[in-house]
Amino acid sequence: EWDAHVTGGLSPETDRALRLMFSVQLESGTFGTLDCWPPYESDAYHEATVAAMAVAAAPGWRAALKDAELQKKVDRLLTYLKTETPPHDYGRTLLLWTACRIPDLLPTDKKAELVELLKKKQQADGGWSLRTFAAPEQWGRGNRAKKLRGEPDFETPSSDGHQTGLAVVVLREAGVPANDPQIAKAISWLTSNQRESGRWWTRSLNTDGPHYITYSGTAFSLLAL
Repeated sequence: EWDAHVTGGLSPETDRALRLMFSVQLESGTFGTLDCWPPYESDAYHEATVAAMAVAAAPGWRAALKDAELQKKVDRLLTYLKTETPPHDYGRTLLLWTACRIPDLLPTDKKAELVELLKKKQQADGGWSLRTFAAPEQWGRGNRAKKLRGEPDFETPSSDGHQTGLAVVVLREAGVPANDPQIAKAISWLTSNQRESGRWWTRSLNTDGPHYITYSGTAFSLLAL
């Protein structure tokens, strides 16, 4: 992203990092992952979307590839995303985001279908809730299911900064205009739910100790705005 938006050219560091990334690719096309701390450290599908977005972000890297073996690994990654069924709606959101960066990843009708899915999950207050994007058992190996099902608002979870910010970012990149009523309603939620500390607090899916997801909740909210 730095190369794309700051220097405008591919750096040796980015090239080296991408080559290292593909050196640890699995035969399936994705990468090894933990399966315990959702949403970030919980499934290999998420890993594949992050890897593909990295390829897309690096200026000219994919187009200039001359290494046949490395090109084969890139193709394997994209084939994985084209053929593997996302584990949940959070994975579908990430697939749509990735497809916004890699135009040949999905056909137009599939992108439109994913846009509609994301829009339908908006809550009445204008936000989105991370908890509505997967059944408790679908996060990683399901080891957080008991905790999640035991939460007082399990049936009607609150909107949060992480999913609201992410939804707006993905919808805008997918071509939904800024003046779309649903986007406007989401921005209203964001401007009304920032805390005095400056953050957009987001409740962790994992523990009620340190809510580390608040960092991405704040970052996605700022990106959305």
